[in-house]
Amino acid sequence: MYTENSITLSSVPLENLPHLWAQNDVLIFLIDLDNYDASDTECLNDSERECLKKLKTTYFKKRYVVSRTVLKHVLCQLFNKSSILEISTYKDEFGEVHILNHKELYICISYTENVATLAISKVKVGIDIEIQRPLALKNTLKYLQPASPFPDKSERDADLLMAWTLKEAYCKFSNKPMLSILSKETDFNNTFYSSYLFDNKYIFSLITNSDSHAIKISRLGKISSD
Repeated sequence: MYTENSITLSSVPLENLPHLWAQNDVLIFLIDLDNYDASDTECLNDSERECLKKLKTTYFKKRYVVSRTVLKHVLCQLFNKSSILEISTYKDEFGEVHILNHKELYICISYTENVATLAISKVKVGIDIEIQRPLALKNTLKYLQPASPFPDKSERDADLLMAWTLKEAYCKFSNKPMLSILSKETDFNNTFYSSYLFDNKYIFSLITNSDSHAIKISRLGKISSD
């Protein structure tokens, strides 16, 4: 069940995205947060600025600003908008990101350290990414009960991280409160799920409702502010 595909991500420029969108159901991008100026909030509307004010740390603010900036630039390309200010985001009660007046789109965002992954999809999707690192196994295992596939503390941290990312991806796919799912056995019936090792550094999992969907995973080239 928990297997990984090791891939090195190729970079795609912004102008190539309409072609990729025409050929795929799900586009997933790895984004380097350090490529962007987190103080540049010009793309945010009033409601998004209010959300930004509620974030407590510089890191969380940076994630929010960069992810929304990149998301809006991508959607401008996909839908031939003249300005990123034409695009507004909002969250529902469980934190899922939506695009105003685009109910046909599914958006999912995940972060780890200085990178973000962004999914823009024509179908329901959940994603999660974690940088490879040692885990506090006792604390992690309690959230993988009652059917943890890794009961032995000698199991690899990578396997635990993979299980963890699948749990979190499923939470986002289901759009349910995180704690209500993390402590229960995950029902993967009627879903397609897969895990990857990006650039021999990041463990990434995704879930959709079918294995028939075309999925493209890329590193997104830096978007110019010009």
